[in-house]
Amino acid sequence: MPDFIIENTCISEGYRIIAGVDEVGRGSWAGPVVAAAVILNRLKLKTELAKNLDDSKKLSVAQRNRCFVAIKECAMISVGISNVSEIDSLNILKASMLAMERAIIGLNLAPQIALIDGTQRPNSSCITRCVVRGDTKSLSIAAASIVAKINRDKIMKVLATDYPGFGWDKNAGYGTIQHKLGLDRLGVTPYHRRSFKPIRKVLGQKTQI
Repeated sequence: MPDFIIENTCISEGYRIIAGVDEVGRGSWAGPVVAAAVILNRLKLKTELAKNLDDSKKLSVAQRNRCFVAIKECAMISVGISNVSEIDSLNILKASMLAMERAIIGLNLAPQIALIDGTQRPNSSCITRCVVRGDTKSLSIAAASIVAKINRDKIMKVLATDYPGFGWDKNAGYGTIQHKLGLDRLGVTPYHRRSFKPIRKVLGQKTQI
């Protein structure tokens, strides 16, 4: 379970404003990649929230929603997005880093250090520190994971109403059976990532919609 050990190490090194940063949607076949940067106010952080924060993938929808509401009451939040055209032109890794960079820049208070989930660092004017599987180790990163997931799921639900038949409201654009069947039947939408192999394959067989 995540805790404040990494944050406490940063504090011992002289950092006071610490942001957790994570992204979601890197492996999806459709839609943007979304990142979040979160600065938790530990004086306002309730014990119940600290116990429940975790990697967003491990939480149910109801648990994520409850955590999201509580995070907003005790944290500064910023969301950064890289759209499909950026994913296709830059590649998914660079687009993910760009989304993280935008999330950090969007914070109303500039962090002194940003804890980044994973092994790659975005460009940033503040110090960055990579934390492998950070959403399972750092409460700040776990909070960012939840914020990013909630915001991306909302985007995909809106897109699902415009492009029904792919199940984006449930699969968030990932390669589920329903999504594959939708591609076979309907073809490729403007929100599919054309640089991804499964979509390139469909483009050779189907017209775009």
